[in-house]
Amino acid sequence: MNPLLTRQQQRTICSDIGNVKLKLLYKASIHGFTVAVFHQRCDNHSPTLSVGYNSSGHVFGGYTVQSFNQSGQYMHDNTAFLFSFNGKFCKYPVVTPAYAVRMVSNSGPYFGEALALISGNQKVVYSAPGNYYNFNAEEMHGNNLNLTECEVYQVEESAELEKPWRTIVWESEKRKELMEGIKAYKPLISSVSQVRVLLVGPVGAGKSSFFNSINSVFKGHVTSQAIAGCAATSLTTQFRSYSVKAHRDGKPLPIILCDTMGLEDAKGAGLDIDDIMSIVKGHLPNFYQFNPTTPMSSEASNYRKSPELKDKIHCVVYVIDASKISIMSTNLEEKLDVIRRKVNLLGIPQLILLTQVDEACPLVKEDVRNIYKSGYIKDLIQDISSRLGVPMSCIVPVKNYSEELELDVNCDILLLSAVIQMLRFADDYFDEVGDRLSSLQTKVE
Repeated sequence: MNPLLTRQQQRTICSDIGNVKLKLLYKASIHGFTVAVFHQRCDNHSPTLSVGYNSSGHVFGGYTVQSFNQSGQYMHDNTAFLFSFNGKFCKYPVVTPAYAVRMVSNSGPYFGEALALISGNQKVVYSAPGNYYNFNAEEMHGNNLNLTECEVYQVEESAELEKPWRTIVWESEKRKELMEGIKAYKPLISSVSQVRVLLVGPVGAGKSSFFNSINSVFKGHVTSQAIAGCAATSLTTQFRSYSVKAHRDGKPLPIILCDTMGLEDAKGAGLDIDDIMSIVKGHLPNFYQFNPTTPMSSEASNYRKSPELKDKIHCVVYVIDASKISIMSTNLEEKLDVIRRKVNLLGIPQLILLTQVDEACPLVKEDVRNIYKSGYIKDLIQDISSRLGVPMSCIVPVKNYSEELELDVNCDILLLSAVIQMLRFADDYFDEVGDRLSSLQTKVE
């Protein structure tokens, strides 16, 4: 019995409810559009999520913690809500909790005189926005009351996995070991003293915050050198190469984090793909002011025509907000795919940095050490791997510093582990470059 509610839709609604998963109890196309079977399979189960589908493709329904029965009574539920998926997830909380759900023997799921799925063994939707739930009928189901499918899911607590799906040591000594490893790192190519890592991603994904977080770890306190925050358009408007120092007066670390303007959904907005490729190839200078409508010309006076290996990007990192992946637009996915393919042709390794993991999963919000015990985060990474075409081993979750005033050793370990992966990937790139140079030298001899 396969659910019609997509994994992405399930993930979106589960993240709104809490650390939960869905178990399909009733599917009308299989069990029958009859109220008797609905009550047989769904009564005395709670909480539940009821989902309707109509002939115009709308997905909508309701959630309640009350168990269905046939008493004819209204049931109080101040957590109940109606919802719809119409391009995006819309939620309509109960307005009158005392009338949140009505237990009707001749009806399927029945939410406060506002929404009912299946009535009198008919494939119909009853819909009446009003005092109990407020919603726009056109937005919810397009005023199409022709029901094509009805599903009811039991909402279950999603316990943490018995065994972590990745191994990580949560100790202060590990933090120290990671920091020392980064300080001691030396690129495999002698002409390169610092690995250059390019951060690319949608507006607000956490690119600048990632640099600030790494900088904070090595400074020993929370910093905010790079401009970061919440805005509809990118707060970063220049190409910036940030070198991290080992401490306030220390020498620079062997890694440079290159920050860029955010990718945006609309065409002609946000970072231009041609500018990204110019950065990757080493043509753009530090402090270059981006122009979303016109990429930098190769004839510009500050265009670096013959960049050396040390000027080029050695690893590309896509920064994605875990709490927003389910609503990432098709346009943004396509932009990321185009960039990924172009970078692939250059043989440059690529990683995905998954930010805001605590906002995406309540289990992680409770304790960041649950990151690799979270089945939700694992499913999310599997979904990203499938959607963006990268192996799971190339996806690294982190928690940036955003509201904290003090450092946390567990957040530091995640952040430092991500940097270690970047350096390892850069080593792979340098190995390839070294092999090509050796091959050319052999041919010349």
